[in-house]
Amino acid sequence: MKYQLNEIEYAKLKIGEDEVLEEQRKIIINSSKIAENLEIADNALSEQTIESINVAIKALEKIENIDEKYEKKLSNLKNIYYDIQEIARDINAIKDDVNFNEEERNNIEERLDTIFSLKRKYGNSIEEIIQYKEEIEKEIFEIENLDEINNKLKSELKDIELEMTKLSKQMNGIRIKEGKELSIKINKELKDLEMQNARIEAQVISQEEFNKNGLDVVELVISTNIGEEKKPLIKIASGGEMSRIMLAIKSVLAGVDKVPVLVFDEIDTGISGIAAIAVSMKMKNIARHHQVLCVTHLASIAAKGDNNYYISKEVKDDKTVTKIKLLTEEETIKEIARIASGDITEGTLKYAMELRKRAT
Repeated sequence: MKYQLNEIEYAKLKIGEDEVLEEQRKIIINSSKIAENLEIADNALSEQTIESINVAIKALEKIENIDEKYEKKLSNLKNIYYDIQEIARDINAIKDDVNFNEEERNNIEERLDTIFSLKRKYGNSIEEIIQYKEEIEKEIFEIENLDEINNKLKSELKDIELEMTKLSKQMNGIRIKEGKELSIKINKELKDLEMQNARIEAQVISQEEFNKNGLDVVELVISTNIGEEKKPLIKIASGGEMSRIMLAIKSVLAGVDKVPVLVFDEIDTGISGIAAIAVSMKMKNIARHHQVLCVTHLASIAAKGDNNYYISKEVKDDKTVTKIKLLTEEETIKEIARIASGDITEGTLKYAMELRKRAT
């Protein structure tokens, strides 16, 4: 790992450096090509070449008077001679001005080879190579300073645990206080729901190890009859009792509970009269903050519903089918009258209409 890191450090990479070097290499390669071919051209246009043309000129001068065509060729050749002399001088001057550094080219080639080698090993770009370098440096630092880092983390963990313990103790006191107040409020609601002997308690049990709630485990326990030991809510056997207990709890927590939908079934089991009216009023209150669904056979509870559905069963093709029908206001009053006395009469209809009137 150290070899790899040293190799990367040696490269001293910069983002975009490979592109810059590639451009420089192209320039140097072009310079090399220019210098090489200028040298060839310069050699070809040597004094010997120009002197050969001069010899040809002198030969044509001896016969230019014999025929006009020789005179014309001589003139053309002299023009070429002067042009070549000028071109030769220009090429020689340009050749001296061409800046080609073979050592610089070798350095760039070597540098690019290093970068390409690093790319093959550590990433497809200089950004990835630098990221790899930083990760390796971090790992080496952590390995070389493992004891120091561990001691620092242990110290920080200890400070955090002390602060968590402090906060947990504060929460414990708050939970015990609020739990007692909550228990009193729920027990009052239970009495209104004809559960006179029920006693609920919010137990706050401290533990040695932390959980997501601190050092406490909070649980609601209840005794539904005098002399019975308090048990967790989940162990309450009666569906009717559980529904009324939940109604009592939700009545207390209606303003802060964020559960959107509440379903109550068998909530009217074993109650009637004043208790049934109390149940209907509490459900109406909860419905201000939640969507409430309730299955009931009590007229006073059904009368509080904003929307009423009639559930029935029938046998069809040797199968039992459950049907649900949304009732109109007229159908709702008739159904309330029916479940109030078992029969629909002028008196029960009047009673049902009075219940609906109170519900609003």
